[in-house]
Amino acid sequence: MTTIFGKIIRGELPADKVFENERLLAIKDLHPVAPVHILIMPKKEISQIQSLTPEDFPLIAEIIEVAQQLAVRFGVQDGYRLLTNNGTTAGQTIFHLHFHLIGGRPLGPMA
Repeated sequence: MTTIFGKIIRGELPADKVFENERLLAIKDLHPVAPVHILIMPKKEISQIQSLTPEDFPLIAEIIEVAQQLAVRFGVQDGYRLLTNNGTTAGQTIFHLHFHLIGGRPLGPMA
């Protein structure tokens, strides 16, 4: 399975990277819905949250840690969303697990 995120991770497509280590990558969203909209993803190809195995669970803890660090760096630590979509009925369009860190303006209630 090759997605746009896989191509970015492999360096085949450019992206505005804000964090990278050997396991994770965080980039600015090309179509932000708020002043801060960062996508945080494992470099390991995992299609969605439901596809995680117990051996992958440490990646989720690391994603949360990176989200906290990025929230501070971008000044949204007092109010942001960290969300993911699982499956097409939830709105997932890219089948590479990723989390949206969204903030920088009042977000209002979720639908």
